[in-house]
Amino acid sequence: MRTMTLRYFPARLGAPALLLVPLALLLLAVPYALSSYQTLLLSYGFALAIAALGFNLLLGHTGLLSFGHSAFFGAAAYTAAFIVKYAQLTSMEAFLVGGVLSGAVIAALFGVICVRYTRIFFSILTLALSQVLWSLAFKFFWITGGTDGIRVPTPALLGGAVAEPQDKVVFLAHQYYYYVLVVFAVCAGLMWLIVNSPFGKSLQAIRDNEVRAEFVGVRVRLHRWIVFVVSGIFTGIAGALWAPLNGLATPDVLYWSFSGEIVFMAVLGGVRSFAGPIVGAVVFNYLKTYAVGRTEYWQLLLGTVLIVMVLVMPEGILGTLARVMRRVRRLD
Repeated sequence: MRTMTLRYFPARLGAPALLLVPLALLLLAVPYALSSYQTLLLSYGFALAIAALGFNLLLGHTGLLSFGHSAFFGAAAYTAAFIVKYAQLTSMEAFLVGGVLSGAVIAALFGVICVRYTRIFFSILTLALSQVLWSLAFKFFWITGGTDGIRVPTPALLGGAVAEPQDKVVFLAHQYYYYVLVVFAVCAGLMWLIVNSPFGKSLQAIRDNEVRAEFVGVRVRLHRWIVFVVSGIFTGIAGALWAPLNGLATPDVLYWSFSGEIVFMAVLGGVRSFAGPIVGAVVFNYLKTYAVGRTEYWQLLLGTVLIVMVLVMPEGILGTLARVMRRVRRLD
């Protein structure tokens, strides 16, 4: 079994690694090829992509639809703000540790209740529990700042090894962009290992047929709880990265509509593709940003565009591309 496992990973990694090299070079050149604004948008996209990957571990690989991932994302953003406000620290590494811990703790508590159920019951429970956090952010305004939120300043990177920023925008579009890119790459690599591990295959067995998975010895409820916690951790990391970019932690990021955006990112890219949520998060972020900048009725414009995209590409962006490529190969 060990020999088979060791041979499995290099075989799967070889071809994608060749494609990743030019992509990595392009991403490294982004701050010098694009404007600061475009680079910041891509940083937002990568932070959201980590959240979408964490969410898709539940939906695409385990078959559990969560409407409560804003709880993990928002809790991590608030944790970063609390670290600044109450601990007087601006270390990005402290923000990330806080994001991991807050995501893990909240997911572990929510998971005890939620993983007992599936389908719509699971979805409604995650939605209800996330709204509890949203309401607490409003009620305890003397702690959370209420609708005004809490400011999250530009963080110190690598324990202060990176020079203090002279210009905040330039810093976020260069040093912080590379920091986000590295964290994203590590998270994507870890997620790939999880998905392709025996544990990941067990999750797919639960998704496809829960009863058969239990018959072959998979502890279904325990696996669901573990994957729920892992998903919360990844989403917490995303929230910690997002907070300095946004500069503020407010209750809006805990609201159910933000959970809906995370769901849509995964669906837009394709839930059955590993890279689908990544593509979906980046595309959704660009679509939303440009819709907001074009018209005051941006919700209508964005909704219309997204509905058309879903109708035209029901399998998501990458799923549709894969289907087109298969047809082209048949013609050849």
